[in-house]
Amino acid sequence: MNNILVVGPAWVGDMVMAQSLFMTLKSDGGGDAGDVKISVLAPPWSMPILARMPQVSAMIEMPLGHGELKLAVRRRLGHTLRAKNFSQAIVLPGSWKSALVPWFAQIPHRTGYLGEQRWGLLNDIRRLDKDAMPMNVQRFVALAAPKNNMANVMANDTENDAKHDEKMAIPQPSLQISRTQVADTVTRFGLQCDKPIIAFCPGAEFGAAKRWPAAHFAEVGKNVLANGRQVWLFGSENDRRIAAKINHLCGGQCVDLSGRTSLGEAVDLMSLAQAAVTNDSGLMHIAAAIGCRVIAIYGSSSTIFTPPLTDNRRLLTLNLECSPCFARECPLGHLRCLRELSPLQVLAALSEK
Repeated sequence: MNNILVVGPAWVGDMVMAQSLFMTLKSDGGGDAGDVKISVLAPPWSMPILARMPQVSAMIEMPLGHGELKLAVRRRLGHTLRAKNFSQAIVLPGSWKSALVPWFAQIPHRTGYLGEQRWGLLNDIRRLDKDAMPMNVQRFVALAAPKNNMANVMANDTENDAKHDEKMAIPQPSLQISRTQVADTVTRFGLQCDKPIIAFCPGAEFGAAKRWPAAHFAEVGKNVLANGRQVWLFGSENDRRIAAKINHLCGGQCVDLSGRTSLGEAVDLMSLAQAAVTNDSGLMHIAAAIGCRVIAIYGSSSTIFTPPLTDNRRLLTLNLECSPCFARECPLGHLRCLRELSPLQVLAALSEK
């Protein structure tokens, strides 16, 4: 039995993309997929996502928030994990502190990228070649390969990527949906599913430079509503203001679920949507992993680095000379990359078959 601990990432989208690694570990683990057991050490918010990944055998909550060191807490957790006899740890975050728990747990084979000078904490250190692996998911999946095979695996993937075959050797995330659970969630929120649903995901935790203007979302929403479909607005508590503005501009005809659902409930309800109009965000990756058609809007970020991992998608970007800048706020102050991407472009993408 290959008993693997994966230290999971801190962002929703990255956690969804990590499923591609889990799938690869299961398929490449030698012999039957049951010979590989995957446990994931991850933040509490990610448990509903991991619970929908059949490749994950066990979930271990990381008791610390993003950025917290608390060395004593990490030491205690590592000592507790020694009894689980992990054969390997794969550390997805690049920080020094993220490698501490596997080291304290005395896991014999500790894999990850060099990151913040993690010599010693990791004993299977990989050097990241960003040119050879432009996609974040490639970087995750490459850690499943033995160190001496990693370059060949990614060289093949990059060649396929040049041919626009973005499935490559990388499996696409696919979250399991329970139809009984979905029906219960619909009932709990008193929702009607008699008309086709278009999901809007207008938030982006990273920053304003990834958020398409509310007025643009509303223009699309008014067209969707006029054509006999529903608009359901999804997002966290932090997205309630922009969702409320969109709904107001749409005459209050949208179903505003922002800040009302748990992450698990959002996954279940989004699975009912025909399509999702979304910024480059965690919900974009969730929409892709549950089978929605994804209309993904890119501003400061890159369609190459973090595309939604689905064939049923349309990526919208203006490819301005100043983008992608990867900034949280527009450094030039004009946000042209998003303001000049028109609602008509999104509506055209929605109408494509």
